[in-house]
Amino acid sequence: MQNVSSMRNIIYTSHAAKPPPVYSQAVKAAGLVFVSGTAPADPKTGQILGTTIQEQTRQCLTNISAILEAAGTSMDSIVSATVVLADENDFAGMNEEWVRWFPSDPPARQGAKLPARIPGLKVSIAAIAEC
Repeated sequence: MQNVSSMRNIIYTSHAAKPPPVYSQAVKAAGLVFVSGTAPADPKTGQILGTTIQEQTRQCLTNISAILEAAGTSMDSIVSATVVLADENDFAGMNEEWVRWFPSDPPARQGAKLPARIPGLKVSIAAIAEC
């Protein structure tokens, strides 16, 4: 019998971009939801949406919101996020959209540079939220 504290649930929703087969959209465990790096992809077509960093950041956060909703929580419960940019010059534009989603008491955050070039992809965002 599995201990409650070691149980984990895979989270999937068709209302967010489908992840590659090598990882889950999110995993719910230990009172937290761990959302994988989420691209600015359309949930229906899988195509990257938006040409600006603001549009792509918005789509990433829209997808994360849908994933968190499927896990029974919300954007207000995010405690930490990792933003991965293809171009560090997009940092200000990403922040411009970010503050619309987190106008006060924002989550802890770290940034990184995208390790691979994916045509058209400017940003990917991962998050950890409380359940």
